[in-house]
Amino acid sequence: MTNNAKTISPSTTPFKGTVTVPGDKSISHRSIMFGALSKGDTHITNFLMADDCLSTIDCFRKMGVNIDVSPDEITVHGMGLHGLKAPSDTLYTGNSGTTTRLISGILAAQDFNVRLTGDASIEKRPMKRIITPLTMMGADIKSEKENDCAPLLINGTKLHGIDYVSPVASAQVKSSILLAGLYADGKTSVTEPALSRNHTELMLKGFGADVSSEGLCATIHPAEELHACDISVPSDISSAAYFIAAALLVPGSELLIKNVGINPTRAGIIEVVKNMGGKISLENVRTSGGEETADLLVSYSRDTLHGTTIEGALIPTLIDEIPVIAVLAALAEGTTVIKDAAELHVKECDRIDAVSTNMKKLGIDITPTEDGMIINGSNHISGGVIESYNDHRISMSFAIAALTADSDISITNPECVSISWPGFFDMLDELRK
Repeated sequence: MTNNAKTISPSTTPFKGTVTVPGDKSISHRSIMFGALSKGDTHITNFLMADDCLSTIDCFRKMGVNIDVSPDEITVHGMGLHGLKAPSDTLYTGNSGTTTRLISGILAAQDFNVRLTGDASIEKRPMKRIITPLTMMGADIKSEKENDCAPLLINGTKLHGIDYVSPVASAQVKSSILLAGLYADGKTSVTEPALSRNHTELMLKGFGADVSSEGLCATIHPAEELHACDISVPSDISSAAYFIAAALLVPGSELLIKNVGINPTRAGIIEVVKNMGGKISLENVRTSGGEETADLLVSYSRDTLHGTTIEGALIPTLIDEIPVIAVLAALAEGTTVIKDAAELHVKECDRIDAVSTNMKKLGIDITPTEDGMIINGSNHISGGVIESYNDHRISMSFAIAALTADSDISITNPECVSISWPGFFDMLDELRK
């Protein structure tokens, strides 16, 4: 075993019972941002207390927003749409692409200047995708190193509305433009090649914004003010995905995963599991704050799993779940093809390379492609040492692979899971008792 690694042994007991996974990361980020820009106090329950979301809290505190944090509730004391103050230092977003891109749309319209950056991973992730449309709106935003990456230098200015056709289906790009559109001098619209997650549109509407969607186009009109509202964050389907996979793969398992967000723009993994022959059903379906949730009942299905093709409009609905879907594919009968997923190259790490390299180490027949991967399923995964690449989703996905491996799997730098789920390994251990 290498230093600073987590070793996980194959599971000898089924996963049984009821579990609740942490709050949705995307919704947690937005609840802080929109609450900060609103008049009044926003109360948030089931907030995800993970590093990425704490970075969002830190950025808004640095701009004068009072945010109270307790174990049961976050309270954001809103400053109004024009109430943010100039930070005294660089705004640091950690590992959070959501924070970096969304806050850029807000900062572009303020009456102050700011330097914005994150960790080494953030400083490699593409920012031209927001720089271009925001500049079209009149923003003064530049890449400090002139490489279209952070650090970003944003000099607040007046903005005008645009109709933007985005080359990528990205909720971060769309949200950045819509948030800038709150401050513009006329309507702003974003049209995508495929529909990305729509939490921004749903939540902004709850805060009183004039926002609408039709097909692949989202439109927002400038706002005088937003008004505080309370947010109950559903459990994150991206986090639920790991225990969906565990229940499908470990013999004798049956798990009920409670109150999971099943927004259609996010729930592609449910469709893929069904397409692969997995046993998953939705119980107690309901809607809260415009977001649909359900309890997911998942049963052992390894003996019926088969390959599938994952492509096209389905990809944006499950982009973060592809590493753990690859684990399912490795143990399914036949071939699984994942394509149209070039976005994986520019996540926290190059996830096509990371998944492929690690799976080859474990004896899995996988071929990386320019926009995805081809996986030929087999009946076993070998043990070994794999690299997390400091990517939370790589670390958690291969932890699930270890449950059905021939022998132990060790994962380097496992602490990166704190980006989205600090208690992941503790819950995994608890379920195996």
